[in-house]
Amino acid sequence: MSTINHDLKKIKAFVFDVDGVLSPESMPLHPSGEPMRHANTKDGYAMNQAVKQGFMLGIITGGDTPAVRKRHEGLGFQHVYMKSKRKLDDLLDFVKQTGIPPEAICYVGDDIPDYECLQAVGLPACPADAVPEIKAVAKYISHRKGGDGVGRDIIEQVLKAQDKWSLVANASW
Repeated sequence: MSTINHDLKKIKAFVFDVDGVLSPESMPLHPSGEPMRHANTKDGYAMNQAVKQGFMLGIITGGDTPAVRKRHEGLGFQHVYMKSKRKLDDLLDFVKQTGIPPEAICYVGDDIPDYECLQAVGLPACPADAVPEIKAVAKYISHRKGGDGVGRDIIEQVLKAQDKWSLVANASW
């Protein structure tokens, strides 16, 4: 049973911010100065299953770390926007490239740069530790913190609502 108060059968795509959503809001720095992000393996499993079920996935981040691109493209993300200056512009490009209308998109963000994107989609969502302004516009606030399974929480609920989540581990990575 879903805890998301939305018609989840309408969702066809997931777009995620990275820092504070798919990775924790704090991270160690490499001696080179590059942030070293953590990745949640259960998020990765759910994302890969969503791709296999025909969902379009994207990330929009202000960061520019090769490891982030490699991880998400490896999971099957079709649209990776790095060094985003205005996330709404990239979201609109995602809509144009995929043909998926905004009302069929779930966007997950945690901070002010995500605000416009959250207002533009059908299912705006955020982690439990998002800033208050983002929580105010989210239709769903996950019980999970950023980097602690937010992606899995949301994707699993959507796939289950659409009868596309399998308990059988027959899908290979």
